Amino acid sequence: MDPKRSPGPLDLQSVIEYAEKKGIGIILYVNRRALEKQIDKILPLYKSWGVKGVKYGFVQVGSQEWTTWLHEAVKKAAENQLMVDIHDEYRPTGFSRTYPNLMTQEGIRGDEESPSNEHTLKTLFTRMLAGAGDNTICYYAPRVTEKMGGHISQLAKAVMLYSPWQFLYWYDRPQNSGDVLGGVPGNKGFIEIQPELEFFKNMPTVWDETKVMEGEIGEFATIARRSGNNWFLGSLTANQNKLLNIDPDFLKKGTDYEAIIYCFDPNSEKSTKVKTEKKVVNSKSKLTFEIPANSGMAIYFMKK
Repeated sequence: MDPKRSPGPLDLQSVIEYAEKKGIGIILYVNRRALEKQIDKILPLYKSWGVKGVKYGFVQVGSQEWTTWLHEAVKKAAENQLMVDIHDEYRPTGFSRTYPNLMTQEGIRGDEESPSNEHTLKTLFTRMLAGAGDNTICYYAPRVTEKMGGHISQLAKAVMLYSPWQFLYWYDRPQNSGDVLGGVPGNKGFIEIQPELEFFKNMPTVWDETKVMEGEIGEFATIARRSGNNWFLGSLTANQNKLLNIDPDFLKKGTDYEAIIYCFDPNSEKSTKVKTEKKVVNSKSKLTFEIPANSGMAIYFMKK
């Protein structure tokens, strides 16, 4: 434990056992220095503890030497039945096709860097073509409203930026945690229970089908994705207002869906300014929304 980040103590094996009872797997973040010194010892140890995956942090990237080292580290994780997320500047090379335990990698200017919607709408059309990107979505950190298009944009990005491991509430912390996470920059807000968090709860991380409905690099985009019988839609704007017309012809014909719609509402009394409404729709419905600049919207289409 780093005493500058947390005073501890951390009974990790008790945490793992408790998580297993809830059907939850534990992932451990390990920085580069420890990996380089101890990778052949710690990976078998983590497997014996029941750890499900490892996030490789602060890795060295760019040279052939370190790219080769990283790929070997992914192989060693596979040998120990551990999934991997590579953080910092590693960009995908297609290696996950051979070693699918490499679930995702950062390699994008994600929420750690407080990107504007305009920047995200460039990332969507460029870096995301190369493979999954771990955007590390924040929700209650001040940067969300100060720089990143507000809470509604965070809901939309969870659909639009593909990652089989989707990390949420980055830099957020629970109520009454005091200064335990004081070392995390910009960590002032606390997690609140809000109705729109059901969107994250219902949303999967892998998809059966994707529809890119519209888009202009750096300006706007709308993407719909299907998992089983249900669809999720995310839409973002950059520096201009957008009239969004949706023809949900991707829905199964002759079937009704409950559309749970999440929009920005500047007059809401909620701290997140997210309005939730529900309506019954089908493949012939016409949906129209006015999305302000630097904002977004999200919809969960649930088969009735």
